[in-house]
Amino acid sequence: MNTATKTKHIGRNISRIRELRGMKQEALAQAIGISQQSVSNIEGSETVDEDKLKAIAEVLGVSTEAIKNYSDEIVFNIIGNTYHDNSSSLNYSCTFNPVDKIVQLYDEKIALYERMLREKDEMMARLEKLLNK
Repeated sequence: MNTATKTKHIGRNISRIRELRGMKQEALAQAIGISQQSVSNIEGSETVDEDKLKAIAEVLGVSTEAIKNYSDEIVFNIIGNTYHDNSSSLNYSCTFNPVDKIVQLYDEKIALYERMLREKDEMMARLEKLLNK
């Protein structure tokens, strides 16, 4: 039985990585200086010119090898092995006391208002002095 190796579809890999990055075709096209239709054509082709592949890889923040060897299965394995849902545990430890922070911000606000009032009073005194001359 002859088992042929499955060829990688580079365009599809580019599309998947772009989508995982939350990037639209228009944004990728603009970043590499081509039209959106050209990006669509690239994503539809099995092979991509090495220079274009390098430019696309740079914009997507991955290596050309990552694009060539991309696999949804590998991505899901990585996510499955590294993502931990801690919503059931209430071990949230804040590094500061939120109430203290609110009090600090309130004190800063009061100090700012007092400074503004002093400056207003000084300005009014200067204006009155100019008017009395």
